[in-house]
Amino acid sequence: MRARPARRAASRPAAAVLAAGLLLGACAPSGGASAGAQDERTLTVFAAASLREPFTAIGERFEQAHPGVRVTSSFAGSSDLVSQVVEGAPADVLASADERTMAQVVDASLTAGEPVDVATNVLQIATPPGNPAGITSFADLARPGARVVLCAPQVPCGSAARTLQERTGVDLAPVSEESSVTDVLGKVVSGEADAGLVYVTDVAAAGDAVTGVPFPEAAGAVNTYPVAALREAADADLARRFVEFVAGEQGRSALRAAGFGVPAA
Repeated sequence: MRARPARRAASRPAAAVLAAGLLLGACAPSGGASAGAQDERTLTVFAAASLREPFTAIGERFEQAHPGVRVTSSFAGSSDLVSQVVEGAPADVLASADERTMAQVVDASLTAGEPVDVATNVLQIATPPGNPAGITSFADLARPGARVVLCAPQVPCGSAARTLQERTGVDLAPVSEESSVTDVLGKVVSGEADAGLVYVTDVAAAGDAVTGVPFPEAAGAVNTYPVAALREAADADLARRFVEFVAGEQGRSALRAAGFGVPAA
């Protein structure tokens, strides 16, 4: 019977250790998911609407190559994205559909380093399936009664369309001017337009939803796509690495697969 007190005395240190362990366990992160969430970093990318397909693939590849990183992409007309960046919208990387819109961000000293040219694109005529209006040339877009949709002049695809009109002397009278190339494509797909000027990559991505009509004059207005890390990026090193990734083989292969051209060296 006298042994019992001894056993109780010996159990007190063990109980103290157990209690301390329980306390530390209560203070520690609960479960691997919470610990992983604390380590996760988010990269916010603003990209031109025409880059949706390749940049979605590039974002997934970047995540695979950088465990713990989540890429969130926002796609819209380049002029809209630039306005958001200038007004202070939180973004880490910007990819625009022409050098003119990117220059606005550079001139405002909002980029971290020089933009990198990663792709080129040209316009193509998109019509509803089967081309019911019989649009076969750039000049046909000016036919009386033709319902043509263009991008607004401040948008890269609209600027390219204006350049072509000036060079060819063909004066177009669009029934509407849209804020992004995807909006132009939407008007064509819905049957609200007989034709629209979009990029060759958009026609390819649309598949059977539209019929593409190439025209030789398109070579006179080639858009070059630059990408840049932004000065106010939450993680400057991660933003820089994403730009390098896009400019590297992983990024360029995704762009080529979507039909984009390669900029001149």
